[in-house]
Order: sequence, then structure tokens, then C-alpha cells
Amino acid sequence: MSPLDRKRALRAELVARLASQLDAARDAHQSAIEGATHEQARAENDKDTRGLEQSYLARGHSARIAELEVAVAAAGALALREFTVDQAVALGALVVVGEDERQLSYFVVSNGGGETLAGGTVQVVTPRSPLGVALIGKQAGDVAKVRLAGRQRELEILEIE
Repeated sequence: MSPLDRKRALRAELVARLASQLDAARDAHQSAIEGATHEQARAENDKDTRGLEQSYLARGHSARIAELEVAVAAAGALALREFTVDQAVALGALVVVGEDERQLSYFVVSNGGGETLAGGTVQVVTPRSPLGVALIGKQAGDVAKVRLAGRQRELEILEIE
């Protein structure tokens, strides 16, 4: 499989994951709306806030839905390209790094940070995350230094696809 085909497959998997999260958020939003408008949610006295709490929950779900709609659209529209050996890590790069005798792969995209793809072998990283900030602009052979979970890590950039 070519690097570009591999990234297409990763993008498709990420879009599917984000779309699944969007569906779940929509279901949760609908449940919260139903809970807020159900006759049993009516306040029985001035201290009864069940309906109000459900409406706040529905509003939160609505905001999450909007975020996920943007994420799904952005991931689906992500332009993919092959990187040459002299190019730096940028959006759309699949970066292979070495750390402590092991290799890790990161897919740098605008949304979906933290997701793992390809059976757990590729982690999604956004340019806004500490790891993304450390990787962006680095070239093969460079070392990216980043502090994660209270630990200083040094990641050698082995390959950029």
C-alpha cells in the first residue's frame, strides 16, 4: 500500500469514528430534550430543577454536535499528499518517530486528537496539542522534545509520509 493510500485509509477511519461520535451526541441530545420536556420534568416547587438541568444538558450536547459536525467535515476534506525527505511535518503528515527502542506513528490532522487508528498502531495528533506543537516543522532526523504526563520525552523523527 502506498503512503498516500495508507493515509486515505486512516482518514476514512477517522471520519467514520467522528461520525459515530456525532451520531451518539445527536442521540444524547434528543434524550436530553425529551427529558427536559417530559411531563415528569415539570417543577413541583421552586427548588425542583430537573427540567432546567435537562435543558442545560441539551444545550451542552448541542455545542458538542456543532464541534463534531465541523470535525467530520474537516477530516473528510483534509487534503492528503506525499511528503518528500526534505519537507517538514505539517497537517496531513503521517510521522514515524523513534523513542526508547520502539517506533510510534502519529497522524497529524486538525481534529480527532487522541483517537487511535489502524488497530491501535497510529495515534491522531492535532497541531494544537503539545505533541503536535513539538512535531510541526520538524524534519526527518530531527528530535522533537515534549513534556507529556509530567515526563520529558525525546522523539526522533524517523520518517514523514
